[in-house]
Amino acid sequence: MGQHLSLNETVFSNGDLYTILTNAKGKKGALITMIKGTKADTVIKILHKMPLKIRKQVKEVTLDMAGNMGLIVKKSFPNAV
Repeated sequence: MGQHLSLNETVFSNGDLYTILTNAKGKKGALITMIKGTKADTVIKILHKMPLKIRKQVKEVTLDMAGNMGLIVKKSFPNAV
């Protein structure tokens, strides 16, 4: 996992919502995790399975304007802006 990430939500043709975390560079191996659903508490719980030491290395997360995305970043990546 890099220092610069991207957090987005997407919907598939069957209507399922997913939260997707990727390395911002977008190269091969960019996908970090894909989580079913977009509820902040669910996504945070899953992201907290990653060691805090790794999550603290993240410096920046690019995200869309969905309100829950900011909360996810704030709770999961304490050193990110």
